[in-house]
Amino acid sequence: MPEILVISGKGGTGKTTLTAAFAHLSHASGDRPIICDLDVDAPDLHLLLDPTRQVTEEFISGHEAVIDAEKCEDCGLCAELCRFDAVVRSDAGPRIDPLRCEGCNLCVVKCPAEAIDFPDRMCGHWHLSDTRFGPMIHAQLLPGEENSGLLVTVLRQKAGAVAQEEGRSLVL
Repeated sequence: MPEILVISGKGGTGKTTLTAAFAHLSHASGDRPIICDLDVDAPDLHLLLDPTRQVTEEFISGHEAVIDAEKCEDCGLCAELCRFDAVVRSDAGPRIDPLRCEGCNLCVVKCPAEAIDFPDRMCGHWHLSDTRFGPMIHAQLLPGEENSGLLVTVLRQKAGAVAQEEGRSLVL
């Protein structure tokens, strides 16, 4: 299945406008495109295409440590071991600063009280939406989150699957 990728360029060079124009021209010529906005850090194709969301899914990537205050013995080992200074000490006991936590798991493994959980990290959302030019796959990472490359891969896979499923002739 053919794909047209609009890549590169500094912000403000017109990649989004060009993609929207391709979507309009493809639709007008009878093609059945699926539109995929891969700019997950600062997406704006939705501003031009006014999508109606049909499906929204969480994007899970990595983990982050969370201290269970009930189990914590306040020994300070986690703070001592954390090279990212993610353990914040307070009168209420230690807690993990999620903006500093790199998800290395060291504090979880070394905690003598087993007081640190390591749940999945929700980093953003991806959407399947309808537009006047056809379906659109798009996403938004939460501020400061990483793994945009993984999310882009997820979006490309979803776009390919929807295109295949619906017999679409083009992925933009």
